[in-house]
Amino acid sequence: MTEKSSQRVPDILLGANVSIAKTGLLAAVKETIEYDANTYMIYTRSNRGGKARPIEDFNRDEAWELMKEHGIYDPVVHLSYLVNLASPKEETWQYGVDVLSEEIRRVEYLGLNYIVMHPGSHVGEGEDYAIKRIADGLNRILSGDENLHLCLETMAGDGSKVGNSLEQISEIMNLVEHRDKLGVCIDTCHNYSYGYDVVNDFDGFLKRFDEVIGLDKLKVAHINDSKNPFESRKDRHANIGDGSLGLEAIKHIVHHEALRGKPQILETPGGKYRSEIDAILDRKPQE
Repeated sequence: MTEKSSQRVPDILLGANVSIAKTGLLAAVKETIEYDANTYMIYTRSNRGGKARPIEDFNRDEAWELMKEHGIYDPVVHLSYLVNLASPKEETWQYGVDVLSEEIRRVEYLGLNYIVMHPGSHVGEGEDYAIKRIADGLNRILSGDENLHLCLETMAGDGSKVGNSLEQISEIMNLVEHRDKLGVCIDTCHNYSYGYDVVNDFDGFLKRFDEVIGLDKLKVAHINDSKNPFESRKDRHANIGDGSLGLEAIKHIVHHEALRGKPQILETPGGKYRSEIDAILDRKPQE
């Protein structure tokens, strides 16, 4: 595999959730270049289940060459939503253990540094049960020899999901033996919908993050506006500037020193990534 670029990583790494259709990692890189972005996120397998495409077919080496040429850094992989390590059903839990174990090997083959995962849903068993169940799964999976970070995503508080509060994320992490292999992915829509006022007090949110988890564990950010208001406990992403967070708040977050050099990923609807990235970075729109 091509060696990773030794060039200085830009202060702002901003990209989007892109496709791996047909040519795998190469397709993702080419789409990222279309947005004039410098990072990206992919799913390596379908959320609808079924057998994953062979990772050897992802054109890894050619993609890395193109990334180096265009200054693209630190891509992220998102784990399938079908993985639920909080499930009380043994077959569902074991499926999650098996898929995540395989995904770690696939992402290590690609040479990427981060897998983002939703912690899970307790489906009626309660948060305390779910926190222990997730940690048990991670302890089954992680050996301590992994060459990446597994990032727990902060959630919006909808349904029976866990990992909504920073305290819940911390509780999970503290029960995992190889905690050094864990990180956190914040999501602006989720955080605001849950009740963290990242619009008016992002510094306060970061201060709380540092107190509860430690800012060294903040590895990735999902940058999304929200279709619902503050504390709605609903996970509905909106296009940047069209939701309850607004463009100015999102620009403040993306440009914040705490996120310098960390991959920030848009997961907004409608395929407007180019114009949204232009707006966040104050770039002149593409002619």
